[in-house]
Amino acid sequence: MMRAVVFILAIAGLAGAVALRTPATAAATQPDGAAIYKRCAACHLATGAGVPGAFPPLGADIRVLSKSLSGRNYLALAVIRGVSGPLTVDGKTYRGNMPAQASLDDAAVAAVLNHVVVKIAKGSGTAFTPAEIANARKAGASLSAVDVGKLHSGAGSK
Repeated sequence: MMRAVVFILAIAGLAGAVALRTPATAAATQPDGAAIYKRCAACHLATGAGVPGAFPPLGADIRVLSKSLSGRNYLALAVIRGVSGPLTVDGKTYRGNMPAQASLDDAAVAAVLNHVVVKIAKGSGTAFTPAEIANARKAGASLSAVDVGKLHSGAGSK
């Protein structure tokens, strides 16, 4: 009888451990935009304030860009393909180069853009989706970082 009780408790413990592990595993498959942003913070800083003359702030410009189709496409391509060439943000020119983050999959790009829009730029609106990023990636496959830079002003930037 004692063996049966120990066996049942062992099985119950295993089931509990599996149940506890399942949500963590499921959550781990979702990209963490804040964690991905740490690679961006090397240039744009943890606050998104940027570096004068080199890397633009990720505030008002991102809020504006995230509200239009062309702006959202630009933001996705900036992450995927990189950006080169002078950009004007809030009336100031920035000449730094942003390297392509082509190793990020569509879900990771969407996650980092959503983090930047909501947490860094204090914006709101429609969340980026992996499907939207996949469409931008496909449409911009032949663009260089310089080409992406040229899209900035036409995308409704601030």
